[in-house]
Amino acid sequence: MTAATSTVTSVFARAMGEDFARMHPMLQRRFGVGLAAGYACVGRGTMTRIRRGPWWTVPFLQLGRFRSILVPETGTDVPFTIENHPYLDPFGRETVTFVRHFRMPRAVRRFDATMILGADGRLVDYLGSHQHLAVDLELTAEPDGSLLLRSGAQRFYEGPLAFRFPMLFSGRAELRESFDDDAQVFRIRLEVHNRAFGFLFGYEGEFRCEFPSPEAVPAHLLPVRHERRE
Repeated sequence: MTAATSTVTSVFARAMGEDFARMHPMLQRRFGVGLAAGYACVGRGTMTRIRRGPWWTVPFLQLGRFRSILVPETGTDVPFTIENHPYLDPFGRETVTFVRHFRMPRAVRRFDATMILGADGRLVDYLGSHQHLAVDLELTAEPDGSLLLRSGAQRFYEGPLAFRFPMLFSGRAELRESFDDDAQVFRIRLEVHNRAFGFLFGYEGEFRCEFPSPEAVPAHLLPVRHERRE
């Protein structure tokens, strides 16, 4: 499977448009995951560092842990996996899992996300095991071929409840992914900041990927519930 083939149908390629082809070919392959592309992506590697903000960020991070959104612990050289599998959700939307497992010393922590292409061409990231939080994403190819992802507006959904989540009580994420040709690894760096309180959470590391055929998505990667509203 070549990167050129994968650009036809992936939700990431459609969201990025011509910018998709400006990424490194290995990033095009990684983000070319889709139902028609014919493969999934499973990455395994090490987070060289997982960080958090000051002590008062811990309750915020612990709250996120209950819905598999954030990791409250810090650590170095933490083994992790990231699994991207395409599937159709119950509403007929092509969806891609972004489920991360961090093998911390005391427990395995999860950071769950599922992504769809919204009706208006936005890439929407549903965070957590119950898809309570829908976040708009902006993806840009950088001059060096790396990918820059920034989060935008956030909306909270639970039953009949629906509102735009105040950014004062949340954070904006900035993620960079690149491919190191010399080491033949993907490199990743994430930071989440709150506009009033500063740095909340972040990690950086490296991993290698396999691209298996997309059979049935493992049940443990699927969200507990799917949210129709974007």
